[in-house]
Amino acid sequence: MTPTAAGSSDLAFRLDGVGQGFPIGLGLRRIEVLRGIELELERGAALGLVGPNGSGKSTLLRLLAGVDRPLAGTVEVLGGSPRAPRVRARVGWLPEESPFPRELGARRALELIANLNGLPRAAARERAGALLEGVGLGRQAGTPLSRFSRGMLRRFGLAQAVIAEPDLLLLDEPTAGLDAPGCEVLEALLAEARGRGASVVIASHLIADLHRHCARLAVLIGGRVAAVGTPLELLARAGPGEIAAEVEVAGLDAAGLDALAASVRERGGRWLGARPAQHSLLALYERLEKGGA
Repeated sequence: MTPTAAGSSDLAFRLDGVGQGFPIGLGLRRIEVLRGIELELERGAALGLVGPNGSGKSTLLRLLAGVDRPLAGTVEVLGGSPRAPRVRARVGWLPEESPFPRELGARRALELIANLNGLPRAAARERAGALLEGVGLGRQAGTPLSRFSRGMLRRFGLAQAVIAEPDLLLLDEPTAGLDAPGCEVLEALLAEARGRGASVVIASHLIADLHRHCARLAVLIGGRVAAVGTPLELLARAGPGEIAAEVEVAGLDAAGLDALAASVRERGGRWLGARPAQHSLLALYERLEKGGA
């Protein structure tokens, strides 16, 4: 994930020595947010951005989306400048907030965003209608966004991010405000994007999101890339040469589970216990809707 000899055509993005900061007070001083970022992503791959609040995750996504310019270094997206219209039309961005025209109805706002991304009027109308149905907002197509709940705005935000079938999808805290069915909507949209070869970058505080969707993680600490690796490499180290892992097992009785624990101990591992598997919230909702206990 650090710069390689790969050509730019093989990369979804490349950040080379990128620095970013913002003025404070009267503008006489700047606070540094990103410092010397070196990072790249191959096309068709998925990267998770993690780090504490203020580490620069959202700022990095804004640079990739072409919303801001870096103070130092270069940002290359899909082989060009992220601020070039031809590049911006191929990038979908879900910001952490929802800066959408609240006075417009959902369908009209989505059509407008599609038009700005270069879709013809008829195609924008058809795509907007299909996406609103897909994200569960078909009945609210004419409702002004100002009357949407936070979760509904998040679903709308996901729809607008994929309206033009982007080659690079940038998602900032995509599950924030989503209920269990909303998370299923996100799963479906991500599966569709990855299925057609799109690259994905997800900034999230929820490790479960990143485990499911991202083969590699970049950890930002204090505006710098502190580590890059697979979730297993970064999160499952228990000590030198050791890996801590959670294993899901089905179909064993108590005796079989005891035998598995004994096998782990025989191989020098530590058995830390077992707990019953739990169903998802969505499965619980569906069961209760059907009258189950």
